[in-house]
Amino acid sequence: MAARIVKRSPSRDAAAIARLRRLCLSFPDANERLSHGEPTWFAGKGKVFAMLDDHHHGAPHLAVWLPQPPNVAADLIELAPDRFFRPPYVGPRGWVGVMLDRKTDWALVADRVREAYAFVAGKAKAKRGRPLVGGGR
Repeated sequence: MAARIVKRSPSRDAAAIARLRRLCLSFPDANERLSHGEPTWFAGKGKVFAMLDDHHHGAPHLAVWLPQPPNVAADLIELAPDRFFRPPYVGPRGWVGVMLDRKTDWALVADRVREAYAFVAGKAKAKRGRPLVGGGR
């Protein structure tokens, strides 16, 4: 089986990663650590609410993986398969992948990240963190 060649746009990817980072760190007690070689955002000392997929294992896209409430991931993937996908490893546990390198709708990304944070940290804590729409500029 031949290796898959992934076309990357490092400057565009870097800008998207920086924007995602600002968005994720805008929540109370959010912090970033490397996990599996990728930037990963945690709600305090607790659970992961976002994980970068920077063409991980040769994936054809830059994306963020997010835990979602029950049935939400499947609905998102069905409604917009051009934006959402079921990520490997964590997809069967209700996570959704959001593509960041295909005409990114940053308001939509902010909404999904906010939902992921609220899902793992609790709704009250999430209300205290009100990121700019789209994670700022």
